Amino acid sequence: MNESPKRRGIIVAVDGGGSKTDAVALDETGAVLARARRPGTSPHMIGLAASVAVVNELVEEVTRAANDGPVLRAHLYVSGLDLPVEIADFERAIRRLPWANELWAAGGIVVDNDLFALLRAGTNEKDAVAVICGTGINCVGVGADGRTVRYASLGMISGDWGGGFALGESGLWHAARAEDGRGPETILRREIPRAYGLETVSEVTEALHFKRVTRASLADLSPVVFGASAGGDLVAGSIVDHQAEEIVTLAATTLRRLDLLERAVPVVLGGGVIAARDARLTEEMRRGLDAQAPHAHLELVSSPPILGAALLALEAQGASSGALAAAQIELSVEPALAG
Repeated sequence: MNESPKRRGIIVAVDGGGSKTDAVALDETGAVLARARRPGTSPHMIGLAASVAVVNELVEEVTRAANDGPVLRAHLYVSGLDLPVEIADFERAIRRLPWANELWAAGGIVVDNDLFALLRAGTNEKDAVAVICGTGINCVGVGADGRTVRYASLGMISGDWGGGFALGESGLWHAARAEDGRGPETILRREIPRAYGLETVSEVTEALHFKRVTRASLADLSPVVFGASAGGDLVAGSIVDHQAEEIVTLAATTLRRLDLLERAVPVVLGGGVIAARDARLTEEMRRGLDAQAPHAHLELVSSPPILGAALLALEAQGASSGALAAAQIELSVEPALAG
């Protein structure tokens, strides 16, 4: 009589970004047992309750699909958890869910900002900086001495500028001023209405004002800005340069605060805006970092951040180097998952 296989226990990792959220279940050998994807889960965009619900559904899905014993630990890295109170509120909300608290949170959970997943996906160095430029922008730095530098990342009210939303909003601002004569001419005046299927910038402004289109859709205009810049448009080029400057300022400031300006430290870059691999943006970032932090070097992450989330969870569980290598192989490439 054949015995059923022993249930060993699983490790769960979640990376929740502004546009998509990934979850994986692994065993202690680094084998991926199950994975799933949902839309973005930033509490800033969909609210705390909705964000927690999506994460719980994802964890439940991969846990049941793995069918390999109890959850040993779960690491949840979510965009929008920028302040200590936001992290505490998210963890508290998770633990209030009966299914989560009884079946997967009991083994121990770690909740933090998704920047830590990006950082680990890009490097295992103890001194490192990560900048994410997706829908928004944020940065974190860690030192081998245990220090961490964070930013509130709440937009203009906390001194931040950048990401797809800021690029789109700035492009629309310039296009509106070009249309009514307050600013220089730019092909954004033509291309931004075209992206919405409209004729004029004024129509775009009115559609946004009356909520016929969402303000969140401005983030979808970043490819328009990059395209105009690549075509030689001076206004669009200035927006791209501004974005590069903000990324470099975040990275160099973080290195200075960690006393790492004189060290060969990786600056890990990720997010949808970085993934566009715009030539002007990349060149301006390299030039700016060489000027402000010449010993640092850029690392443009091509692996999905869920890899970093999984590696952090495995390391916390005491997984072997072989297990980390196995997870790296399986999770280094984006899967074709339904949204």
